[in-house]
Amino acid sequence: MAAGFLERSRIVAPPGWSRWLVPPAALSIHLAIGQVYAWSVFKAPLEKGLGISGVASALPFTLGIVMLGLSAALFGTRVDTNGPRWAMVIATVCFCGGFLIGSLGIYTRQYWLVVLGYGFVGGIGLGIGYISPVSTLIKWFPDRPGMATGIAIMGFGGGALIASPWSQSMLQAFGATGNNPNPNGIAEAFLIHGIVYAVFMSVGWLLIRVPADDWKPAGWTPTEQKAGSMISSASVSARNAIKTPQFWLLWVVLCFNVTAGIGILERAAPIYTDFFGGVSPTAAVAAAAAGFVAMLSLANMLGRFLWSSASDLIGRKNIYRLYLGVGALLYLTITLTTNTDKVLFLICALLILSFYGAGFATAPAYLRDLFGTYQVGAIHGRLLTAWSTAGVLGPVIVNAIADAEIHAGVAGPGRYTPAFTVMIVLLVAGFIANELVRPVNEKWHEPSSTTAATGKAGVQA
Repeated sequence: MAAGFLERSRIVAPPGWSRWLVPPAALSIHLAIGQVYAWSVFKAPLEKGLGISGVASALPFTLGIVMLGLSAALFGTRVDTNGPRWAMVIATVCFCGGFLIGSLGIYTRQYWLVVLGYGFVGGIGLGIGYISPVSTLIKWFPDRPGMATGIAIMGFGGGALIASPWSQSMLQAFGATGNNPNPNGIAEAFLIHGIVYAVFMSVGWLLIRVPADDWKPAGWTPTEQKAGSMISSASVSARNAIKTPQFWLLWVVLCFNVTAGIGILERAAPIYTDFFGGVSPTAAVAAAAAGFVAMLSLANMLGRFLWSSASDLIGRKNIYRLYLGVGALLYLTITLTTNTDKVLFLICALLILSFYGAGFATAPAYLRDLFGTYQVGAIHGRLLTAWSTAGVLGPVIVNAIADAEIHAGVAGPGRYTPAFTVMIVLLVAGFIANELVRPVNEKWHEPSSTTAATGKAGVQA
């Protein structure tokens, strides 16, 4: 009975069903799993309440990001085959179950359960939930794929804007803040997160629908592509896609773009303080640093929708030229001007973070252009291993260099300019990789009979 409820055939949209109900379904998932960006709210209470180190308190987040990429890669084909409702239910069970396991771990003072629950089990929910609506949105919006995926993935970037103040107020209400936080209060906060997010995410898998095989937007006719066009009308399987140079070039593009963005995001408050706080930062500087972090989160969220939507007009390759080429120039500007102009610094940082978020949102549409819609969800899942790599690479580069400069007695912007120079090099390398992307060779295309007979679920799920 349950298996039948989750089957793709149960969620084929009837005639007249509005495709604009699909983005809210996707957002209900992405706004929930975007909570991972607000993990820092729990760091200090866990460290003080359970007596763990800063490294240990980062383990659930780090493992969650690693599992996001791995689970997306491992289960991407199943997501395409079984359909979005199946994937969204699995994501809900894993992500919310991770909170419940973590709650038990905190209540029993078994921190390894927090790492297992939030990091490992919850991380699987992150990966499956992240890719679950992608191919569905692309199928419903073949005329505007960049805009469609941008809407959903914008939710992932904006999830922390909801979760951060909500989690903080909950911790305060349960006595889980201050110098002596109550661990049971943290456990209660985890428990409520798991329950509330389960209800919220259920809206998504109850609402989600896939289009009928012969559906297309009213008045829309597929454009006949010219030879050599970057947009292919053929399809490539996930198994063959990873054999192409185009996939690995995009892997480099995404990895380096994410590394450059997360280089500022992960250490945003200390960077602002070191640039503009002077020798003895004041309370006003600390407040400004917190505001800086919030503005970066907003830029990260809005960039996912605005720039990805723009890619529908100017093309995916051109928009990545913007992300990578202009991104490198923005890092160069910060490196050369350091703290001489606060407004210029802020503009550069906000644009860099908008490009960071937009890189995520535009990637599925770029994959669709190159490999078709046959198994784009599975291909996207494999590409997200670039995010897992960047999630480790970016913080390591910035923190290792900054710690070395601090140990050497360097103060102010000089603590970060060497790391920013590395980011410039990575962005230039990503720019070159993007320039090398060409249409996929026909030898990797699936026979039309194969996609017609066996690919329909993959195309529409």
